[in-house]
Amino acid sequence: MTRIASVQLRRVRLPLVHEFQTSSHAKRFLEHILVTLTASDGAVGWGEIASPSGPFYSAETVESCWAVARDHLAPLTFKTDVLEPYDLSDALAKVRGNQFARAGFDMAAWDLTSRAAGRPLAAALGGTRARVEAGVSLGIEPTIDALLEQVAQRVAEGYRRVKLKIAPGWDVEPVRAVRAAFPAVPLHVDANGVYTPGDLGVLTELDGLGLLMIEQPYAPRALAALADLQDRLSTPVCLDESVEELDDLHTALRLGSGRVLNIKVSRMGGLTAAVRAHDLAREHGIPVWCGGMHEFGLGRAANVALSALPGFTLPSDVSGSDKYYARDVTTEPILSVDGLVEVPTGPGLGYDPDLEFITAHTNDFLELRRT
Repeated sequence: MTRIASVQLRRVRLPLVHEFQTSSHAKRFLEHILVTLTASDGAVGWGEIASPSGPFYSAETVESCWAVARDHLAPLTFKTDVLEPYDLSDALAKVRGNQFARAGFDMAAWDLTSRAAGRPLAAALGGTRARVEAGVSLGIEPTIDALLEQVAQRVAEGYRRVKLKIAPGWDVEPVRAVRAAFPAVPLHVDANGVYTPGDLGVLTELDGLGLLMIEQPYAPRALAALADLQDRLSTPVCLDESVEELDDLHTALRLGSGRVLNIKVSRMGGLTAAVRAHDLAREHGIPVWCGGMHEFGLGRAANVALSALPGFTLPSDVSGSDKYYARDVTTEPILSVDGLVEVPTGPGLGYDPDLEFITAHTNDFLELRRT
């Protein structure tokens, strides 16, 4: 039985090597909270709260996650005896919502317990693969030519799937241009919930472009409308923001709101919930892939480990660290070679934090101890 003796929170900021534009906002840097859990026997686990800075993807922000982690999650952690990582996940579920904040603690618990046992995280989760296929996500660019340059670069690097962010006014034309220039590349689009049923014409045009999927075309809670859309399209609808809890997935399955699921560790509250979603989707024959939130190396390592599970049959957003950061927070970067990422075989996350580099990029630090 493990008791957590201290919780450390570090607010770390890194610049992106290339600005990333979605349907709602642009990102030039990322600020995430790193969570360190230290057990009474000295065992340590690291996690990452990869929340956005603003409330556009979800209601959570770095500010809200910091407050919830400090005032609620850390005190609950000290009250919980951790035999298995899901012990902590279940205890933290007392906090409603706040999935991003809870995910950082859950990830740290998985790292701590698997590292202490000398076991790779992927094996602890039930992973079966030695390597996972990597896709890449590309933001909205100033021009179609700039987008084509980005696609060409990533295809040359060997990525197995290209995802394009879309928004009203930046949808059919750029996607058609990419499809024409790269007819054999697996391609899908992501709207981040910006369209409505009134945009059926645009979505029908996209349906004819040979896409792998159309990700989250409607708002998160519009599960009935998404089911109606899926009935009208031959292209699979992929759910992302719509599935924050396992109950959301049950509802989506019952309604037929989509035929593919993007599982994000952060969006679902941690690895524990992500594995449960994987198992449920697999039971219903729904293919899944692991989406990303531009995680630093620690969160990215967790995504790679999760993607080793057997139900992850589509390329996941586990592109190499160099796609986003000139230097990452781990001592070794995560690399994609010919579109494949090696699943770590070392204990825990399999990547060690570069504490000196992390400290140099930390804007705020807090240590809480069991009383």
